[in-house]
Amino acid sequence: MLTLPDDIRGSFKEPFGPVYTDAAALLSDAGRPVIAVGDVVTYHLRRAGHVPAVAIVDGKTKRETVDAEIREALADPEHRRDVENPPGALSESLLVALAEAVASDEPITIVVDGEEDLATLPAVLVAPDGATVVYGQPGEGMVRVDVTDDTKAEMRSLIERMDGDVSGALTALGVEATDESR
Repeated sequence: MLTLPDDIRGSFKEPFGPVYTDAAALLSDAGRPVIAVGDVVTYHLRRAGHVPAVAIVDGKTKRETVDAEIREALADPEHRRDVENPPGALSESLLVALAEAVASDEPITIVVDGEEDLATLPAVLVAPDGATVVYGQPGEGMVRVDVTDDTKAEMRSLIERMDGDVSGALTALGVEATDESR
């Protein structure tokens, strides 16, 4: 549905919020609900006693398979949604599953066949104001993104600069398209 063009890859080098190495400290600063993007982030939040409202995992960290301890800790077959999402892209199945998971009253784990690296963008867009999206910054820690009008505008701007059907992607998320994204 959407792919990341080379000219905006640099926009993802700097964290979108403060970086934490302590999950308990992050959780004390986080709004609710918490949406986690990444296996290691989800693992640390759960070990700190918090099951994210939505977790998006792909069985990998730094493009390598996560170890058995993390894989076993994240097994959640009762509340699992399986989607396909290629690297460097946002698929319709991921966007629809994300929108449905955020609207759910139960914690949902979205298991991605492919890659979940770009899921932070749509997660911020569909999360309610005051929520927190957490993702991993390789070699640094966990990034806390507070969901505000400003962060939603920043993520929308990045999505609108991606290649593909931006209007369709926003529709899949249940987010209103702007004139620029049509």
